[in-house]
Amino acid sequence: MNKWVYAFGGGEADGRADMKNLLGGKGANLAEMSRLGLPVPPGFTITTDVCTYFYDHGKQYPPELSGHVRAALDAVEKLTGMRFGDPSDPLLVSVRSGARASMPGMMDTVLNLGLNDETVEGLARKTGDARFAYDSYRRFIQMYGDVVLGVEHYRFEDVLDNVKRDRDFTLDTQLTADDWREVITGYKDVVKEELGQPFPQDPEAQLWGAIGAVFGSWMNQRANTYRRLHDIPASWGTAVNVQAMVFGNMGDDCATGVAFTRNPSTGANAFYGEFLVNAQGEDVVAGIRTPQPLTVAEREEGGSDLPCMEETMPETYAELAAIRDRLERHYTDMQDIEFTVQQGRLYILQTRNGKRTAAAALKIAVDMAGEGLIDETEAVRRIDPASLDQLLHPTLDPKAERQVIARGLPASPGAASGKVVMTADEAEKLAQMGERVVLVREETSPEDIHGMHAAAGILTTRGGMTSHAAVVARGMGRPCVSGAGELRIDHKNRTATVKNVVVKAGDIITLDGSTGEVMLGRVPTIQPELSGDFATLMEWADRIRRMGVRANAETPADARTAIKFGAEGVGLCRTEHMFFEADRIVAVRRMIVAETEEERRKALDELLPMQRRDFVELFTIMRGLPVTVRLLDPPLHEFLPRSEADFADVAKASGVDVLKIQHRASQLHESNPMLGHRGCRLGIAYPEISEMQARAIFEAVVEVASQSGDTVSPEIMIPLAFSKAELDILKAVIVRVAGEVEKASGTSLDYLVGTMVELPRACLLADELAETAEFFSFGTNDLTQTTYGISRDDASSFLPAYQGQGIVEQDPFITLDSVGVGELIRIGCERGRKTRPDIKLGICGEHGGDPASIRFCESVGLDYVSCSPYRVPIARLAAAQAALAAK
Repeated sequence: MNKWVYAFGGGEADGRADMKNLLGGKGANLAEMSRLGLPVPPGFTITTDVCTYFYDHGKQYPPELSGHVRAALDAVEKLTGMRFGDPSDPLLVSVRSGARASMPGMMDTVLNLGLNDETVEGLARKTGDARFAYDSYRRFIQMYGDVVLGVEHYRFEDVLDNVKRDRDFTLDTQLTADDWREVITGYKDVVKEELGQPFPQDPEAQLWGAIGAVFGSWMNQRANTYRRLHDIPASWGTAVNVQAMVFGNMGDDCATGVAFTRNPSTGANAFYGEFLVNAQGEDVVAGIRTPQPLTVAEREEGGSDLPCMEETMPETYAELAAIRDRLERHYTDMQDIEFTVQQGRLYILQTRNGKRTAAAALKIAVDMAGEGLIDETEAVRRIDPASLDQLLHPTLDPKAERQVIARGLPASPGAASGKVVMTADEAEKLAQMGERVVLVREETSPEDIHGMHAAAGILTTRGGMTSHAAVVARGMGRPCVSGAGELRIDHKNRTATVKNVVVKAGDIITLDGSTGEVMLGRVPTIQPELSGDFATLMEWADRIRRMGVRANAETPADARTAIKFGAEGVGLCRTEHMFFEADRIVAVRRMIVAETEEERRKALDELLPMQRRDFVELFTIMRGLPVTVRLLDPPLHEFLPRSEADFADVAKASGVDVLKIQHRASQLHESNPMLGHRGCRLGIAYPEISEMQARAIFEAVVEVASQSGDTVSPEIMIPLAFSKAELDILKAVIVRVAGEVEKASGTSLDYLVGTMVELPRACLLADELAETAEFFSFGTNDLTQTTYGISRDDASSFLPAYQGQGIVEQDPFITLDSVGVGELIRIGCERGRKTRPDIKLGICGEHGGDPASIRFCESVGLDYVSCSPYRVPIARLAAAQAALAAK
């Protein structure tokens, strides 16, 4: 019989830390901490298998589940000495989600479950604190009403606000037990009005309602959005954790908080976190009250005047600090710990690997390797390659003028400028239109996840370093300033006011997530310095990886950036990008519209020195590293004149009537130019184009050798070939030109001629192509287009619907389709090697910078990947991780 429920508590547990797939991250860690003897309130975990069953069987449970839950609840009652639903001594429980991958705030939680009109009286008598009991009951009704019964949250807030207004109160803590009784009556009236039935009083019914709500929240909109953004499969499901409640809101000897074993923003090896006296856990993360720092050092560094836990609860703090050290040594990673202090007694409610910024992740990994907690290989495994993107872009120029209008907490480092927006929907809408926006809110909630992802930065007026905004922003790599309490937001007028400054929606502001500063206008930025921990980890990664990493680059700026980020050559130089410069576009157009070879050659003669100069500069920057040059690839229509002035310029330069130029342009028009006269087909029709480009390449090689002594070995790539015959024709042109340049210069040239494999037919006939081609570079952008029959320029209009219906899991233009497109690549590699065992194999589409795609490239044994310059470090790390995974 299946085991659907795993118990923990009292120093024992059915589960272990390595059972995350079954118990979820929270459940596995609760079990492990119980086995370690830490003060964990007892409870049980309903497995992820139940979630799968739930969705596979029309939201029904396994028949035997109720019996398993009852037995586990009996065990909790035995450990606590309290009974669930007992009017005199009630056991209350929390019901929380727990997926195998952390999804903070995305799914539902219910606290204080088991309270009703009878048990609340028993709780009041037992604790001698009626105010605490009724405060807990109103929290339960509000949370259960929202999460389980579907009553809008604001309906409860309106009731509470009215009671506080009647009494001229500003804080919840000012309300007495009688005040809370009045609030509770109002809450129950809201439920009756909304649902037509009273608030449920049966604790058993409450429990199953909460369990169903947590399983149901696995498929809510915000959870689906988060999973899509973080590539978490829906098939994983969530576990449900039911745990005995402990209370941080029973008086001034109680508290609740969140702690990190190291600083999640900087990675510094210092205990870091926040807590609130006389509060429950949601109070800390919701930003309703300003939390207090844990340590003296943290308080002094943040400039806080609030007392810290180290001073106000020294014995409990010492116990927590000892647990911090023990957990970090046990898990060998930075931990995010949730804790509660109930009447001076410390309880640990959760530990998990803490979310951190990329800079912090690097420092923690490198430091832990230095401390002997992990080795260098594990340090390389620890870093998410995609997170490095946070470090590869500009930060604020410290010398630039700044008009600082407000300050908050430096919740997530980095800099961001953008237009102010005040709703998540507006952020998403403007970002889709290409605008950079800063989302400004009092506080964010899980429903804002889509807007937070769309925004360049996030600013909140409430909340601390562990608020929802701070945690999610750090995980996403978004700069965030939280708790900027000086700002007053007016949603009706769409303004944010601080002192005498009024910022309107649409105005540009700048955030510095490293200092907490909020500035008016756009502040200039500077390029990052990639040294220290970054350089150390990259050095370790480079020792591990097998594949080379090159960059797609043709401009000097791109080439220099590529070198700076550790590229080992250029994997794709798109020569057509060189043709769009203002000083050469007219000559290019003259060449295109020419009706005779003689006219084309005249235009090409003008282009030759320009193209040669481009290659000289590129080869000089690359200092002998390999450079793969792709011959002219795009359809000619991309270069054609568009305006009357453009036609006139070409006609004047050609010495012919403008009508003749227009007529020639209409002759060149194609119905589907992306599948038409482009790539090697241009070279076949007009070999003089390929001849000019080859001459420019070889003459540049000679010039660089004479100037610097660098030996350049270019790799000349023929694009879009589907047959050996095409390669034979164009390779003959290249070899002939090379011979002419060698003869004229007295220099021996070293070069390769290969092809860009971007058609299914080329993959299938790779054995024939390899008879001529000395290397293959898989152009996966076009290979994906031609395999799917989808234009990547138009796919965004319907691919989200395909993803939503599970037809495709990921955008195939972002992450390589390993099943379809990947199988063609695998065939191309195998057949190419069969003909030419030493053939050089690479990839030069945008997939070359995607970590998941790089894992596939390692699996088929490619020699290198090539990607955009800013993704080179990501590719280096991903290639190392792929090599480790392949062992």
